[in-house]
Formats: sequence, C-alpha cells, structure tokens
Amino acid sequence: MQKLEYIHLNPVKAGWVQSPADWVYSSAGNYLRGEGILEVELLPLVYL
Repeated sequence: MQKLEYIHLNPVKAGWVQSPADWVYSSAGNYLRGEGILEVELLPLVYL
C-alpha cells in the first residue's frame, strides 16, 4: 500500500495534476474510477 500510494501521489506532489486519477498513465484511475488507458491487475486494497 505504501508503495502504491507513493507512486500515485507523485504527480500530485509535483503539481502536475489535482488528483492522482488525473495523471493519464497512472493506475490510480483504475482504482478510483474502474477505468484507465492501461490494463492493470488491481491489488487488493487492505489497510491495517
């Protein structure tokens, strides 16, 4: 989870997009909206 969150938040922290899902090549759109331009295998999101 830590690594996935880090990767998704990088474009936001850089100021390139407002939301992780707005970054075209991010899998964040797959997680948040169920769609994206890239096909990805979603990891089960488990928070401890």
